[in-house]
Amino acid sequence: MKKTILTYGLISGAVAAVLMFGTVTLAEKTSEHSEIIGYAGIILSFSLVFFGIKSYRDRIGNGSITFGKGFTIGILIALISSACYVIAWLIVYYNFYPDFMDQYAAHTIEKLKASGASQEKIDSTMKQMEQYKEMYKNPVMVAALTFLEPFPVGLLISLISALFLRKKNTEAAGA
Repeated sequence: MKKTILTYGLISGAVAAVLMFGTVTLAEKTSEHSEIIGYAGIILSFSLVFFGIKSYRDRIGNGSITFGKGFTIGILIALISSACYVIAWLIVYYNFYPDFMDQYAAHTIEKLKASGASQEKIDSTMKQMEQYKEMYKNPVMVAALTFLEPFPVGLLISLISALFLRKKNTEAAGA
């Protein structure tokens, strides 16, 4: 089980990291769509959760796996992948994109103004952006906030995959 989890978790994490580097590189050109592209990359990387559970079921489980075992495998793959995603972002943020929060805040406020939002809404969002900037001064908070991007997606894909791939051993059921 450990080998399956590590193999698929690290491959998923590598896919997530490579796609993140690509997304960050293209963010200036695709700023309106970078979140969509980013989450599409996260979903793509978490497709390995499905394949990891399936691999375990077919190779080690002799064609059967319970929901609980499948979910355990899936969530552990998702944890490893999410950790890789966090590490990749920390490298990108601290080495190549240290003004990310300033740019993100400015973009968010600019978008609000362009949409005709009230001054009250703009002021409220500016205050929120200042709080995020303050949180981003702490590397532990950066890691925690970054972890919250991919992990819920991994959790959902783990649940769906474990439910879809669960299969009872037909030999044991027939005996």
